Amino acid sequence: MKSTVLIIGFVFPEPNSSAAGTRMLQLINFFISQNYTVVFATSCKKPDNAFDLESLQIEVVEILLNDSSFDSFVKELNPNIVLFDRFMTEEQFGWRVAESCPNALRILDTEDLHFLRKARQKAFTTNQPLEDLLFTTDTAKRELASIYRSDLSLIISEAEQKLLVQRFKIDPALLCYLPFMIDASDCQPQTDCKPFAERRDFVSIGNFLHPPNLDVVRYLKKDIWPKIRKGLPGVKLHIYGAYGSENIKEMHNQSEGFLVHGYVKDAFDVVASAKVLLAPLRFGAGLKGKLIQAMQCGTPCAMSTVAAEGMFGSEDPNGVIENENSLFVQKCIKLYSHESLWSDSQRKGFAVLENRFNKEEHHMKLKDKISLLSSRIQSHRSNNFIGQLLAHHQFQSTKYMSRWIESKNANLK
Repeated sequence: MKSTVLIIGFVFPEPNSSAAGTRMLQLINFFISQNYTVVFATSCKKPDNAFDLESLQIEVVEILLNDSSFDSFVKELNPNIVLFDRFMTEEQFGWRVAESCPNALRILDTEDLHFLRKARQKAFTTNQPLEDLLFTTDTAKRELASIYRSDLSLIISEAEQKLLVQRFKIDPALLCYLPFMIDASDCQPQTDCKPFAERRDFVSIGNFLHPPNLDVVRYLKKDIWPKIRKGLPGVKLHIYGAYGSENIKEMHNQSEGFLVHGYVKDAFDVVASAKVLLAPLRFGAGLKGKLIQAMQCGTPCAMSTVAAEGMFGSEDPNGVIENENSLFVQKCIKLYSHESLWSDSQRKGFAVLENRFNKEEHHMKLKDKISLLSSRIQSHRSNNFIGQLLAHHQFQSTKYMSRWIESKNANLK
């Protein structure tokens, strides 16, 4: 009999709109490759750009917040594994899963550490020390509590795994480093990979609902692009991303070569045609899917340390890393103009993909981790006393608040 995994999605996956969507689809494909029956449940409305999960023979189920109908649904399904898409879904449904399916392995996919991203954003916008914000925000307490309550948390970045273990003293047994997972064939140059002479212009890409991407477009418009354009007259910057506001669209300026295109169905096509991808992010967390796409397309990158964090390990980057404004501009111009530097950066990108993101290696690691935990789940939970404590308190608070909301909603009908 096939095992079942229930994925509780915070949103529907949109791999053409966000790195989070790509990540979720990779996890779904992992479970399919291991012969699991995959059920995807969410309380979110399906957007136009959502991936067609039914095309993978995945059952999609609509669930309600603060409603006991979920209890009946999950008890009948009786999954072997429940995967929570970000800590917010674990907060909402974790206690219900624990009550209705106590033997199910509960896995949290963090996507990125939300509290780290938000702390960096606040530190940047308010000029406060990051250290003062990391340990004090409600988001940090909520996300860390969710990690403790889960049997296993998937951490996309080595830098974030290190932060959790060294600074927050999380038991490594509760964590699994799992970055983006790329097919071996996509870690090598493709036959249609364009050379230096056939490339032109710069590209920037990212979902505009994500604050770091919104900020970077404003930063490019005001501080970076005018200087690059001055050094490379006639060159253009192509901006792509879903859910752009009117303010973003109004930045489009043909005479400046600052071209805002909006959503693109095939991100690989536009990235593969560009000569350099720009990613001077000033805050953020996790791994940047845009850099993975660029490496797969053989497109060198100019990026900040925030963008590059967790991406390269001991490997050389596929381009230049710089935070200082004027030096970033200089390095962009040099990378764009010097074929030998560009070609060397392209080669390094494929080496990074092969040595750090090979799907087979990470599939095997996750498979072994799930097998090990499933075979000793009770002792694993017994060793996680803090997780038991936090689960107890959540059951006494979130559980009864949810029941109260459900009762209130019923009285309004």
